[in-house]
Amino acid sequence: MPPAVPGLRSGCVYPHLLRHCFATHLLEAGADLHTIQILLGHHDLKETARYLHLSQRHLHPTASPLDTLVLKGRSQQED
Repeated sequence: MPPAVPGLRSGCVYPHLLRHCFATHLLEAGADLHTIQILLGHHDLKETARYLHLSQRHLHPTASPLDTLVLKGRSQQED
């Protein structure tokens, strides 16, 4: 029996889990979805999108397009 890996329960590591982790880490490192699709060998982008669950670390730095709007009668310095 192989030694235990910290953070993983025994018997819970499967090839599908490794593919999912690989895809998620690529996304968090800045790889685009099309590149991940090619690396995973998917023909349809929807197949790739099912794998990817964005972490909070990846979502927080994402700026909203609404943050860049200048409202009528307000300058950008008034924030």
